[in-house]
Amino acid sequence: MTSIGNSPGLSRPLAAGADNAPAISAPERSTLTHGGLRDLIATTAAALHARGIGRGDRVAIVLPNGPEMATAFVAVAAAASTAPLNPAYRADELDFYLTDIGAKAILVAEGETGPAVAVAERLGIGVLRLVALPGAPAGSFTIEGAAIGPQAASDTAQDGDIALLLHTSGTTSRPKLVPLSHANIAASAAHIGATLGLTADDRCLNIMPLFHIHGLIAAVLSSLAAGGSIYCTPGFNALRFFQWLSEARPSWYTAVPTMHQAILPRAARNAEALAAARLRFIRSSSASLPAQVMAELEATFGCPVIESYGMTEAAHQMASNRLPPGQRKPGSVGASAGPEVTVMAPDGRLLSAGETGEIVIRGPNVTAGYEKNPDANATAFAHGWFHTGDQGVLDEDGYLRVTGRLKEIINRGGEKISPLEVDDVLMDHPAVAQVVTFAMPHDKLGEEVAAAVVLREGMAANESDIRIYAATRLADFKVPRKILILDEIPKGATGKLQRIGLAAKLGL
Repeated sequence: MTSIGNSPGLSRPLAAGADNAPAISAPERSTLTHGGLRDLIATTAAALHARGIGRGDRVAIVLPNGPEMATAFVAVAAAASTAPLNPAYRADELDFYLTDIGAKAILVAEGETGPAVAVAERLGIGVLRLVALPGAPAGSFTIEGAAIGPQAASDTAQDGDIALLLHTSGTTSRPKLVPLSHANIAASAAHIGATLGLTADDRCLNIMPLFHIHGLIAAVLSSLAAGGSIYCTPGFNALRFFQWLSEARPSWYTAVPTMHQAILPRAARNAEALAAARLRFIRSSSASLPAQVMAELEATFGCPVIESYGMTEAAHQMASNRLPPGQRKPGSVGASAGPEVTVMAPDGRLLSAGETGEIVIRGPNVTAGYEKNPDANATAFAHGWFHTGDQGVLDEDGYLRVTGRLKEIINRGGEKISPLEVDDVLMDHPAVAQVVTFAMPHDKLGEEVAAAVVLREGMAANESDIRIYAATRLADFKVPRKILILDEIPKGATGKLQRIGLAAKLGL
């Protein structure tokens, strides 16, 4: 057994679990213990060092969701800097991301023949193969591939080294590269563990993609740092969710709102799995959770739903509602849960409870700055705080309500409309299952209010019905002038509904 308990960097949070305690499990696989995971981290570090990769070198990981992706993330990050990428990226996207990251190597599955390999070879980036070990515990692997340089020093990564590189979603501009240090992600994992009261007895059912901050930190690293375990699925599948719930017997799961909304209609058909479930809580993050969905989840699963507020630049968690007996407020993302969180006026003045402004944060989990982007840093890191780009308001208890992305606020001829406010009203319509309100171009007003709606199974409503309903609850200028009823609303790679660019996607 390799001892890493007194080491800096990621090794410290990964030393929490008892040697024989479960760490990583997966469908139809035996379980990898914390001791086994630490051995895997040590052998991975040796394999990387032998191939010329060490502290500060950047390794992009392009793997499907599952236990090997989870273990590769922590094992590579402990020795070098890791950059998980969406395996669905096309060649031109991979070209951009690999170049922007400055990858020295790319880690792909043993039999991978897709564009990731071709693009890496064209860019002169070393290709390493992850070989999953059949019959071995979940997440076990070896690394194969030719040396990329001379033997690297076997130094352990330090707190200030970059552990993880991720890009922002880039819905309105070129994606920004966010370097997160070992200290950043260890702090965030500790914040999440403290907020949720995670212990060695907890098991997280992971359905989040592991190329995104939510799954990597909230599901994987926070569980391991608490000495607990993760049941790693191949990715979100509403049809298989209740089967996994029965097999894994998790104490919690974390997801984006669209996933929760896809799970709920299938609950009635899975009464046995639901009755046997022993969830301590359900977590929701990465987008606003409609209060109606929170209430339905709590009634269905019989446990509290904890909505949290996160973003890549904060290594995920910034604010969170609390477990009972603490407060959880539907429609709020909770109180500060790690970093300091407040609301600021454009002139840098900190605002009082009840005043609306930009949400700003500072703390040990916050990135030191975007890479190679001085203009973005000048804007985002001003007045001693990181500016999130979100608009919000704090209540008297210090609980935060996000009123929208500043870039998503609809400007209808000078009238400013929060899309989230319109969403909340439309979600109360009995036939509406899902909604996203967004700006569509208008020749005179600049922008007009539009909404895309998915109806509940077996229920009917038309555009006129929904508009009439909205008009009884909203000022006239906030009522959507266009409502599109769809079978499915287009989502981003992580399952989030995206307002920006939706008008163009839907032909408006």
